[in-house]
Amino acid sequence: MTKLESRRVWGWYWFDWASQPYHTVLLTFIFGPFFATVATAFFMQAGLEEQLADAQAQTVWSTGLTITGLIIGFGGPILGALADSSGRRRPWIWAFSILYVLGAASLWNTNPDGSNMWAMLIMFGIGFIGAEFALIFINSQLPGLVAEEDVGKTSGSGFAFGYLGGVVSLIFVLALLVEQSGGRTIIGLPPAFGLLDPEASEGTRAVGPFVAIWFAVFMIPYFLWVREDHMPRNRVSFSKGMKLLGRSISKLGQRRSLSAFLLSSMFYRDALNGLYGFGGVYATLVLDWQVTSIGIFGIISAIAAVIFSWLGGKIDSSLGPKPVIIGAIILLMGVVITIVFMDREQFFGVALAEGSKLPDIVMFSAGVAIGGMGGILQAASRSLMVRHADPVSPTESFGLYGLSGRATSFIAPALIGLMTSITGSARLGVSPLILLFLLGLVLLVWVRPNGEEYSTP
Repeated sequence: MTKLESRRVWGWYWFDWASQPYHTVLLTFIFGPFFATVATAFFMQAGLEEQLADAQAQTVWSTGLTITGLIIGFGGPILGALADSSGRRRPWIWAFSILYVLGAASLWNTNPDGSNMWAMLIMFGIGFIGAEFALIFINSQLPGLVAEEDVGKTSGSGFAFGYLGGVVSLIFVLALLVEQSGGRTIIGLPPAFGLLDPEASEGTRAVGPFVAIWFAVFMIPYFLWVREDHMPRNRVSFSKGMKLLGRSISKLGQRRSLSAFLLSSMFYRDALNGLYGFGGVYATLVLDWQVTSIGIFGIISAIAAVIFSWLGGKIDSSLGPKPVIIGAIILLMGVVITIVFMDREQFFGVALAEGSKLPDIVMFSAGVAIGGMGGILQAASRSLMVRHADPVSPTESFGLYGLSGRATSFIAPALIGLMTSITGSARLGVSPLILLFLLGLVLLVWVRPNGEEYSTP
């Protein structure tokens, strides 16, 4: 690999580093749980008892993620087709980067009394849409980035580098911004060295602008080093884009392995996103964890993701991505089963002594598995998709991959919201994730490990 090619790969890695805090800091470990406490307080003030308020807060969060998932799911393949019709990706990445920054920065305005929680949920969704749409175009660059035999290693290393960025950003906000119950950060400092008011949760609210600035700064290497592939550039044509998309969808019936993989990933990635979206919320509502404990949980999870994503890339290069995906799904199913049958009072039906630390120990162990296996699953899935992508229209192919990951992304939050409403329990509410993982696992039977052959039309 030449110096120029190596720099291009590293520029591509920097997107993962820049974008990961939206998932690590905002979605999973800081803003998501903070939003849950804000919403719970709002509903308790409205007269609901705590358990019902917790359930209602989880339902609100699931509704926001459901709507966002629908937009991402059905918009992704359309945008991919439009980009392939024009031969350009960078303008789209610029546009969605702006959405990312605007959405994240706006979270500073979250009122601790929950009075504007719906507006903030919308702004969170706007930023999340920007992050996910940009990722479609970033992923589509992988087939032309390295040789085929290096795809698995490169994909795994990219996720590992991204998760490392998540760890660093999470440690930073916990040490300097996010206030504990005593009004100081995890290392005993006042938020932002006394510049932020802990009584108004300004330290926690500041994670939004922090993530926006982080992304803006660390996207610079990407935009400097990663240039467009040598493709003919045309004007964006909606009709041409839709024609390309229609052709890809119509050919799915002839491509059994690709169809099975898209359906499989539709379910297991939806379940994984459900774990990411509700893991911290579960710890807040079921185990009564404070933001600091969730932050430590996040650091452990993210460090595991760094290590296992890198190791998973090595195994992928040796055995291929399919067995790696199967192993990760099985372990993640075990995690969900465990947390569904655990709370402060019991563990798989066995009563626990008052004040038992077993639930905390188990949940921290679950964090290692969620981070580690989640990182492996995402990296290996991207690697397997490269083996199935049409080289003539890679962005369109990854748009379909984005569709498979997001077209049903409303299902996990919707099922969690429905189950939570039916049972009145935030703990039992996450149980549908078991079924989604299982469906994904079964459908992998029809997926060819090395993908399918494509002929140029």
